[in-house]
Amino acid sequence: MLSQIAEHTIPITVPKDANQELVSQAKETATFWGVDFKLTAKQGLALFQQSTHLELRQLDEPKVGAVIVDFASNTATHRRKHGGGKGEAVAKAVGLKGQKTWCVLDATAGLGRDAFVLASLGCRVDMIERSPIVAALLQDGLNRAATDSELSTWLPEKMQLHHGVATELLANWQGIHPDVVYLDPMFPHRKKSAAVKKEMRLFQQLLGPDEDADLLLAPALALAKKRVVVKRPAGAPYLADKKPDIEMAGKANRFDIYLIHITSE
Repeated sequence: MLSQIAEHTIPITVPKDANQELVSQAKETATFWGVDFKLTAKQGLALFQQSTHLELRQLDEPKVGAVIVDFASNTATHRRKHGGGKGEAVAKAVGLKGQKTWCVLDATAGLGRDAFVLASLGCRVDMIERSPIVAALLQDGLNRAATDSELSTWLPEKMQLHHGVATELLANWQGIHPDVVYLDPMFPHRKKSAAVKKEMRLFQQLLGPDEDADLLLAPALALAKKRVVVKRPAGAPYLADKKPDIEMAGKANRFDIYLIHITSE
């Protein structure tokens, strides 16, 4: 699914004044995710092991800032409490209205933002992420959320990360049979702009577009019990050139919804 543009050359490093405990923590993280550890790194992308969190940085472009998964951030908290609840577009697309419990499989998890919204609305969300770099950031966010006084009461039971190739995991899924499979594959940005968020700029450098994203749709349709939801930029082609049953259009994005039609024998 991902373009392997030098991803395995991206190291985990530490600040210059790092103590031995932090160095050991970074080495353990590197070993777990199968990436290199470098005591010093000056150029390119790198995972930075801080004492409180893990972050992704463009070392030779410090103005870009760091990418961190923080489910307890002010932004995430405001969206969770005041973002519209089941009236949010992603909640409507998934079909949460009238549902008490809903199992969602997010096969392109990324930084887990949509998954977090769905989990906060009561969904059980399994997340798949192929990139070890992105998965490391996401798992770090989940680990820290599990120690937060408020999030720890529900989030660990609602969000689960699976590191692997989505097409393979979808075809051989061993977890809870999902009501909904959610897909938000990377799509190439046609131009550089300040409007493109920093994490998306870094992700484009890290991963590139999902050149084989079309391969996700068939196994997703075979696995989902109720529907498959595909998030696409406005104007982007349908995934696998397959017209959805429902289109929910917004200013920047749209949701293509494929309903699962069960036929009796």
